[in-house]
Parts: sequence; C-alpha cells; structure tokens
Amino acid sequence: MPGQRRVGMDHEHYDWSPLSTRGVLRWPEEARLAFCVLVNLEHTEWNPPEGSVQVVTAAGGLAARPFPDYSRLSHREYGHRVGVFRLLDVLEKHGLKATVAMDALTAEHYPYIVRHCLERGCEIISHGISVTRMISSQMSELAEREYIQAAIEALKRATGHVPVGWLGPEYGESARTPQLLAQSGIRYVCDWANDEQPYRMKTSHGELFALPTILELDDLHATGERRVPVTRYAEMLTDSFEQLYRDGACNGGLLVLHLHPWLSGQPFRIRYLDKALGTIMHRHGVWAARGNEIIDWFRHHPPVAS
Repeated sequence: MPGQRRVGMDHEHYDWSPLSTRGVLRWPEEARLAFCVLVNLEHTEWNPPEGSVQVVTAAGGLAARPFPDYSRLSHREYGHRVGVFRLLDVLEKHGLKATVAMDALTAEHYPYIVRHCLERGCEIISHGISVTRMISSQMSELAEREYIQAAIEALKRATGHVPVGWLGPEYGESARTPQLLAQSGIRYVCDWANDEQPYRMKTSHGELFALPTILELDDLHATGERRVPVTRYAEMLTDSFEQLYRDGACNGGLLVLHLHPWLSGQPFRIRYLDKALGTIMHRHGVWAARGNEIIDWFRHHPPVAS
C-alpha cells in the first residue's frame, strides 16, 4: 500500500526537522562534535534457515560462487579472528571506546570476543541474529517480535547486560521495527542515516532515539561496495570531520563512524584509519563517546532555542 503524502517522509516514525530551524545542541564541556565509532561483529552462516533474507550483493571474497563459498565466508571470518583485535588496538591508542554491534550468533559462538570487548570498555548493542538473517517486511509481526527478543536475550546471556542500542543487519527494518524495538526496551537505533544530530523518534510505548550514521563513510559501503581506494577513504574521513568540526562552532554535531573489522582491520588499511583518527582526536573540542553516552546526554540536554 503506498504511503500517504505528508510533510517530510511517508511515515510517522519521527517529525521532519530541518537543521536550520533547530535550537542549539551543546555537548559536554562545550565540545563541537560528538564522535562515536560503531564496530560490526556479525556472523555469516553457511546455510541460513529457509526463507531468510540477505542482501543479494553480499560483500566478501572475490565474487559470489556456488556453495560452499569459502572465499566469502572466510573473508568475513577474518574480522572475528584477526581484524577486530587490530581495530580495537588502534581505537584504544586514540582513547576511543567502541560501540560494538554484535549479533546473536557471534555472542553465542565467540565468548572470547565478548569478554575481550567488555574488557576493553566497549558498549555492546544488539545487531539482530546474523548478517544472513535480515529483518524485512516479509516477516509477520509475531516473527519479528520473536526475532528482536531472541537477539536481545542472546546478548543478555553473553554479556550479563540488556543492550539499549540496536543496529539492524544491513540496516534492515520493516515498517513496524522502530515501534517493536521501543516495546522491547531498546532505547536507540542506528539504522537511520538521515542526520548529523541525534533525534527523538515517535513511539506509542517507551522512548526511542536515532543515533544516525553517515552511510557514505561506512567502510563496507565505501571500500567494499563502491571500491573507494583506501587513501581516498582516509581523506573522506578527515574531510568530513573538518566540515562537521567547523559547523560545530555554532551547533553541536555528530559523527558516527561505522566500521567492519574484516575490512578496516586489514593490514593495508589500518594505518590510514590510524592516521585519520589521529587527526580527529588531536583537535580540541571533540567528545569521544559510546552510543549510550551520547543518547543519555541528548535525552537530558536537548537542543535549546537560541
């Protein structure tokens, strides 16, 4: 059924809010920019359950091949075996604690990684069941409710904590996902790539905020799918930061950098990321924070009319 025409988007998950009409957002200690690094840890199944939805052009390996596609499967697994440790080392070097989006199968099958992330001070948020089982409108409401609850419970068992954040596998959602997330106790979602500040979403139960990512800086979108050279990707990071930092002199901004260890943890990419992070963190007025810290601050200190 086509959406009804209205001001803004054809849905009621949030109100349209042009940046030019908003009040001033102030971060802790008058920082110009809140900076969050979102790290994906997602399991790729050999044989997903029948009826599972996954992206047709799933990156990894050289090209799609007949089952079993060892090059793609093992390329993805590199992130769990090698890349995540290299990536977290670089983040720690610059005083950054990651927000780790972890799916249920990673939490269940890789307890060492769970402990390692917790020991590093990472926040762990829910990332669905697996990258090979996306949420979509093909699911019934009951099936989606059970999916969300299973993902949350898996992280609770593995970490001892109930996650408050959510990133859907491949940004996948149905038309009802935000409402179901709020009803399940999730307090912020990273699937919406439409802003440079957090914002409140409209829910009938509980509270839900968006922590927007910059999709074009997602390393999978840029280097994996669009084949942006690693040197140009590093320039994109620093160029984006410089613009957001300038804008932040008037109104606090947000940069959520979304990384995949099987890509950015590669030995030929890591030094470029290291250099870009050094540029960002060297500047005064950058608040490096995890997703829950950013949303907690925004919730209690919303933009104020100037």
